[in-house]
Amino acid sequence: MSTLRTVLLVAFHFPPVMGSSGVQRTLRFAQYLPRYGWRPIVLTIDERAYEAVSGSVGNEIPGELEVHRAFGVDAARSLSVFGRYPRALSLPDRWGTWRIWAVRKALRILRTARIDAIWSTFPIATAHRIALDLVRRTALPWVAEFRDPMWQGDYPADTRVNRVWRELEQLVFSHAQRVIVVTPGSASLYAERFPDFGRSRIALIENGYDEDTFVRAEAAAGTSTQARRLPEGPLVLLHSGLVYPSERDPTQFFEAIGSLKRSGRISAERLQIVLRASGSESIYARRLEALGISDIVRLAPALAYLSAVREMLTVDGLLILQASNCNAQVPAKLYEYLRAGRPILALTDPAGDTARTLQNAGSGLIAALDSTSEIEDALLRFLETIRSGTWQRANPAVVARYSRLALTEELAQRLEESLGSRARLHA
Repeated sequence: MSTLRTVLLVAFHFPPVMGSSGVQRTLRFAQYLPRYGWRPIVLTIDERAYEAVSGSVGNEIPGELEVHRAFGVDAARSLSVFGRYPRALSLPDRWGTWRIWAVRKALRILRTARIDAIWSTFPIATAHRIALDLVRRTALPWVAEFRDPMWQGDYPADTRVNRVWRELEQLVFSHAQRVIVVTPGSASLYAERFPDFGRSRIALIENGYDEDTFVRAEAAAGTSTQARRLPEGPLVLLHSGLVYPSERDPTQFFEAIGSLKRSGRISAERLQIVLRASGSESIYARRLEALGISDIVRLAPALAYLSAVREMLTVDGLLILQASNCNAQVPAKLYEYLRAGRPILALTDPAGDTARTLQNAGSGLIAALDSTSEIEDALLRFLETIRSGTWQRANPAVVARYSRLALTEELAQRLEESLGSRARLHA
């Protein structure tokens, strides 16, 4: 260990929190960084701040990993009185209290361990605020990650939060040695927004999948993604994860299913669609009942991570929903879908990064999420390709680039570059 450099990873999403792809990203970076010369120390929030936690199989923290948890609360949930809570404690987001205790804990860590670099990850803005405070006090090199673009003009909608996010984003680009984004669209956006930062300092490290987890899931499922026989009974399609009412609005998707059912082209006996851990279940349940398709579309509860991966491997097809207002974003589950090796139907803008990722992998059937007629046509064609075995299989060489191990090597390279960049600034 004495030969390794040390990086402090500042991340809100970390086990045992439920329901975020960011958990896997930070967890696997922390797990694999030692293979590339870096010892990680994780600084996260006290698990009592999470709305839901689980000892999910597949999200186990390595025993040798040093993890520090700092106190913090969700102001909207813990400090609210009659629906109101102190705004000063909810900036830059609802977990602003975490900043106070995290900075103190980080400074104690710095007194006992030599930290060579800091890495922080958004979309919890407080994580970047913590890292910025530390960088200002220590002058350590900083690699800042944006899993989503931060300030987006009219988003956040709250005027005060919008201003704070815009200022924080500008401060990140003023103090960080490297910025990491997860989609080409985000890289282009930030290169245009901050031309003085330099395009070469914005690194694209996409989301991915953990190969070891898939091997475990395949063993548990007793199946191979390369040679799978269709079951008797209906075909089963799966959407695994949140279906946001705006960013993944399923309105036209539901209407297309209703239209196809009324015309007799699909039925519950021939097709089952599972929306696993979709969120907004009460809203969607009413829509499904109103359209008369609750026998085809089933709202299912969350599963432990390993079980969720196993389900991806054993269904007949996988669904992606992504609206055009998220063209610079790619659902993290898409990379796991590619590794699962099942047919993929993507309801998304053909011009967006989600469609581009599928096209680069040579996989998937794409239709616009906001077009009922396109979805009807695409769904029927998709079902036929599954039955006939003519669906598009992803290029294995492209899929391999998205393994968490390969992506961690890229992060290690960016960390090394940040050291050199800091040295040049102080030469």
